[in-house]
Amino acid sequence: MAVIDRRAMTPALAHALSAADRGLAVIPLCRTKLPALRSPHRGDADPAAPRCHGECGRFGHGVHDASADPARVRDLFAAAPWATGYGIACGLPPYHLIGVDLDTTCDTDSSAALRELALRHLFTIPETVVVRTPSGGRHLWLTGPPDTVVPNSAGRLAPGIDIRGAGGYLVGPGSRTCHGVYTAAPGTAGLAPAPCPPPLLRLLLPPPRSGRPAPSAPGDHGRGLVRFVLGAHPGRRNTRLFWAACRAYENGIGPALAAPLTEAARHAGLSEREARATIASAARTTGHRP
Repeated sequence: MAVIDRRAMTPALAHALSAADRGLAVIPLCRTKLPALRSPHRGDADPAAPRCHGECGRFGHGVHDASADPARVRDLFAAAPWATGYGIACGLPPYHLIGVDLDTTCDTDSSAALRELALRHLFTIPETVVVRTPSGGRHLWLTGPPDTVVPNSAGRLAPGIDIRGAGGYLVGPGSRTCHGVYTAAPGTAGLAPAPCPPPLLRLLLPPPRSGRPAPSAPGDHGRGLVRFVLGAHPGRRNTRLFWAACRAYENGIGPALAAPLTEAARHAGLSEREARATIASAARTTGHRP
């Protein structure tokens, strides 16, 4: 009787082992880009019990299962033979990976937004690993300092730019999903992830929560946010206004900038009522009173 080899090499496992060989901690993913192994604690009776991050010794804890050890990677994929891809955990040594996800599915030019940020804050994006997504987006791989925790965020840096930090993962090149295959951009597969430029790293960190900044004059930063809203095209106006208002409140200039942002949004094509509602929503999102 033939014995089924559950450790047979699949394309997903082969790519995952190649990533692990570079020191990247990986987990198996299914075609939806979600972890392939379900939680062993689903259906537990006590929802108030402390969350298990793998202490139980079983698989199914998402990014907490991630490993660069080839034997463990094989065990993970043997437990999920249906996996068609792999995720690379961010924030872990030796790279402390930070993923900059430039999305193309929303109605915004995320690449242009990143270039605008680079010009405004005086940094350049170094040559680094770039992974192309099936939808036409790009993932830029950067490394962070070992003593700095970069959180995950969606649209906080700029519309259409998501950040994968500690506790998050990037879909690795060679992964096959429902929408296609993730591939390394030509000439970048052999590169090591480049260090994140310090000005960009500062933008990725959340504002201090010890106290709200004292109100200040809008200054150049405020004028830049107003220009950002003025340049919005149809389909991007609300997104740009919300992002600009969030940054204004985070920097203590929200109240002073509310009227100029409202006026800029009106010039861009929003009604005053829509603009005020969006700014109020941004204030609440950032923990301020509209």
